[in-house]
Amino acid sequence: MSRTSHDTITWGMMLRKLPAIAKAIPRVVRGMKVANVKDPAQPCGLGWSFEQAVLRNPEGPALLQDDVILSYGEVNQWANRIAHHLISQGIAKGDVVAVFIENRPELLVTILAVAKVGAISALLNTSQTRDTLVHSLNLVAPVAIVVGEELAPAFLAVRERVSIESSRTWFVADQDTSRQPGIAPDGFVNLMSASIDQSSDNPLSSQQIFFDDPCFYIYTSGTTGLPKAGVFKHGRWMRSSASFGMIALDMRADDVVYCPLPLYHATGLCVCWGAAVSGAAGFAIRRKFSASRFWGDVRKYRATTIGYVGELCRYLVDQPPSAEDSRHGVKKMVGNGLRPGAWNEFKTRFAVNHICELYAASDGNIGFTNILNFDNTIGFSLMSWELVAYDHDSGEPLRDAKGLLRKVAKGEQGLLLAKIYEKAPLDGYTDPEKTARVVLHDVFEKGDRYFNTGDLLRNIGFGHAQFVDRLGDTYRWKGENVSTTEVENILLQHPHICEAVAYGVEIRNTNGRAGMAAITPAESLATLDFSELLAFARQQMPAYAVPLFLRVKVKMDTTGTFKYQKTRLKDEAFDPDRTGDDPIYAWLPGTHTYVQVTGQLLADIHSGKYRY
Repeated sequence: MSRTSHDTITWGMMLRKLPAIAKAIPRVVRGMKVANVKDPAQPCGLGWSFEQAVLRNPEGPALLQDDVILSYGEVNQWANRIAHHLISQGIAKGDVVAVFIENRPELLVTILAVAKVGAISALLNTSQTRDTLVHSLNLVAPVAIVVGEELAPAFLAVRERVSIESSRTWFVADQDTSRQPGIAPDGFVNLMSASIDQSSDNPLSSQQIFFDDPCFYIYTSGTTGLPKAGVFKHGRWMRSSASFGMIALDMRADDVVYCPLPLYHATGLCVCWGAAVSGAAGFAIRRKFSASRFWGDVRKYRATTIGYVGELCRYLVDQPPSAEDSRHGVKKMVGNGLRPGAWNEFKTRFAVNHICELYAASDGNIGFTNILNFDNTIGFSLMSWELVAYDHDSGEPLRDAKGLLRKVAKGEQGLLLAKIYEKAPLDGYTDPEKTARVVLHDVFEKGDRYFNTGDLLRNIGFGHAQFVDRLGDTYRWKGENVSTTEVENILLQHPHICEAVAYGVEIRNTNGRAGMAAITPAESLATLDFSELLAFARQQMPAYAVPLFLRVKVKMDTTGTFKYQKTRLKDEAFDPDRTGDDPIYAWLPGTHTYVQVTGQLLADIHSGKYRY
């Protein structure tokens, strides 16, 4: 990422923000008070905070989708009926309930009901199928599952490989079940029909949930190649919702957040929905993001705030300019991944005043927020953090002769480490061994502990930072974290591939890293049918994980310790002039095979002729 004159925050810039800082102080104090629940016996969390929102705005819109508008009171009563049914079926505090529903009100009502019971929602990625879905389910050993009709085929394909009683395999019809519960197929229990006669009063259990009780398991890709389940506690819900709803965005009851992001990720669920609940504001959702219908939805729902990821913003910028671009009521947006190159264009074209860019990880203990509305920054964090030097090949932090880490200078990029201490505990993963792998000991002094985020940031002054890139065995594409090891394992199942190395590469003027794989044929290049290979990849993995580029190698290059030289592969990317005798192939948008990359095709891809 290139440096610009705006990449450093100066004293002059800070002085111009003094009026905004003074105005923000009262809500910062209020938000910090809500976020920092000090009494371990004080009820808190998702269910408790939603019930507080109901008291403040019972008739106000809580959930909106298409023609469905549900008030805070209606959503709360609906969730209460489900919660009472779950309790009647033996679901108790600490139990895990897998939730497999696409973006719609039923998803959030189910999550809210599970939270009120004190159980833990395992938020399955709706793109998962087959082995990956089985792994995600067995990883957390759920006692029950709630399946949306739209995802029932994916679940039925693996049902015999997971241990969930049929009496606790609940079905949610793909329709407005607040008015018509639908009919469940054989082998399922209709959740909405079964709970319809239950009490609509708040269950007593929602007052018995505290700061350190787990609320969700949010899955994240990791170096093992298969998803890890990050623990998201109720106390963290309080911190997240207050930080964004009160402090950063100052949400009110007359606000509406429009969020077309997947709600099994923390940005959509915890940041966007959390901000709405914190302000007793409306939350409008969409099943799948649509660039052509985005602003129409914004106007329909009278949204004042939008949730985003960087790719979403690029898709909107790529839409043909319209006189309607700035005709909306949006003043604020919250999300992550907006590139500096697109920041000003988006802000100007669509007349959005405040871009609240953030940085956070569902499995971490650190968060940054652009509260002061500077351009091209993830903002600042109140947690203790440092940027350190790292090995460019391994990604590991570098230690000096004393065994301690070296901090990088202001303006330099470094590996982000977050201190683990009382005010910033690390919830980690369900697997303690996986948590241990991301904790560094004796970092700057003996006995200290830091969370290794695996991300590169740059300090641009006054505690503000810029996101630079991701390290390790994941890359980000289409708003999703892609595990290279998982992609490699799937490619190796193909009978004509004997070696595979997956990695992310940059396409100019796009966000994140596009998937690329170096492959070695089991016999020869002639045995590879690229149409069949693409069809295989598309069947076996989510769309965002399918490699867009292939590099065919007769023999893989390895280090002295037999590790693949990924750094070199990433650097050479898909430029045929740099890859020697290795042919490069690309999957072009709208096609059904890989074609060989020439110098002209490379230029066309980088010029934007093909839009990824």
